[in-house]
Amino acid sequence: MTEHFNRKEKQNTRRSLRNNATTAEKLLWLYIRKRQIYNERFLRQYSVDHYVIDFYCPRLKLAIEVDGPSHFSSIEVIEYAKERQEYLEGFNITFLRFTNDEIYRDLDMVLEKIKMRVRELQKYKENRSPS
Repeated sequence: MTEHFNRKEKQNTRRSLRNNATTAEKLLWLYIRKRQIYNERFLRQYSVDHYVIDFYCPRLKLAIEVDGPSHFSSIEVIEYAKERQEYLEGFNITFLRFTNDEIYRDLDMVLEKIKMRVRELQKYKENRSPS
């Protein structure tokens, strides 16, 4: 299954997205990088097949997407995002989505939702691991 994750042919795309991150992405990254959320490691611009996820915690299979205004610009874009998420959920990836506005207006709420989901997934993982 590893042939689906962070494939070499997407390396330049991932690098470009990291170098051109939105202000909201940069702000969120300041709070989730370096294991600041319950010691979980998040990566920026992580690819699964031909899709790139804004932030990803591999251990918990948690994706965080930051949606800017272009994500709501047309029915086609909304449909594409829905299909993309459904495809990635096929890899048992859990999604959290936030808008730029949510990050700017209430970063504490965004971080609290991330912490809650991380805790849920950590507990789930602990309960599933063999004793």
